[in-house]
Amino acid sequence: MERFATLLFALVFIAACSSRGSEGGEESSKADKYKVETKPTDDGKGIGEVTYVELNSPLDAQMVEHGKSIYELKCAACHKLDDQRVVGPGWKGLTEIRKPEWLMNMITNVDIMLAEDPTAQELLKECLVRMPNQNMTIEDARDIVEFMYANDGQEIGS
Repeated sequence: MERFATLLFALVFIAACSSRGSEGGEESSKADKYKVETKPTDDGKGIGEVTYVELNSPLDAQMVEHGKSIYELKCAACHKLDDQRVVGPGWKGLTEIRKPEWLMNMITNVDIMLAEDPTAQELLKECLVRMPNQNMTIEDARDIVEFMYANDGQEIGS
């Protein structure tokens, strides 16, 4: 009986040791060294709550006008309507190189964009000045984007 108990104890001990290796012991830590972290691919939409923008064609005249008034109040000191960089980049042609979702996320989520979005980080290196958080609403940002499209020559409706 004593032999049986010793044999049973040995079997339980061996089983416990072998299962520990596969559940988180040395084998598991070796495998963790070879895991590859994958970052989400850059879809050109930036980082923020805006994931889809339905563009107007022709542009909405009221949205363009409201976007223009916000631009004049909050944006014109740093951004010109041509391609000239003052503090921030000029706006001419932005709608041709940036998706509307990216533009809106940059306007409404600037701190996270500058911290995590590669395109925004490159612009920061180029301009050397952080864009301030203007506390824009999604609706205001959408009107600004409509104005940006008008600035790039898109047709405005009546």
